[in-house]
Amino acid sequence: MTPALTLMTLVCVVGISLGQLLFKKAALLIPAHAGWRDWAFNGWLITALALYGATTLLWIWVLRTAPLHLAYPFMGLAFVLVPVMGWMLLREPLHLQTLLGGALILAGITLAARAQ
Repeated sequence: MTPALTLMTLVCVVGISLGQLLFKKAALLIPAHAGWRDWAFNGWLITALALYGATTLLWIWVLRTAPLHLAYPFMGLAFVLVPVMGWMLLREPLHLQTLLGGALILAGITLAARAQ
């Protein structure tokens, strides 16, 4: 993959990861017995959906250009980014097992990326 295509792929991964954090923020604001207004006027949810939509369109562009066997393994980075960003931004717990699993995922992505 070209550097520009790799960058766009990474932008997709970061966008999806940030979207997950925004979904979490939205979920924390939705009451247990929520009505449609609680969902429809939740700014975090609207932002998350917009980001996911934009990221999905960019991902489709990436898939038009990159071989799936090279582009898709990058999505595994979200399994590392989401817990780390959740720890940093939402004060979620971060466990050693998560970090070790993330290291294995990164090793797999590296292995897959070299399959050209």
